[in-house]
Amino acid sequence: KVTSFFSIKNDLKNAGAQWEDSEVVVDNGLVTSRNPNDLPAFNKKMVEEIKEGIHERQGV
Repeated sequence: KVTSFFSIKNDLKNAGAQWEDSEVVVDNGLVTSRNPNDLPAFNKKMVEEIKEGIHERQGV
């Protein structure tokens, strides 16, 4: 599960990603955002994820 800048949306979907149009998407500790306007939400989520620590591996 990811989000990204719109210009690579199709590339990510073609590579098998589940793409969402959200300012921040978190999947098993991986934090993604769409553009610089999303940086406040991205930074907040990064701090939360770092505080949580290591995630258990899922489906690997």
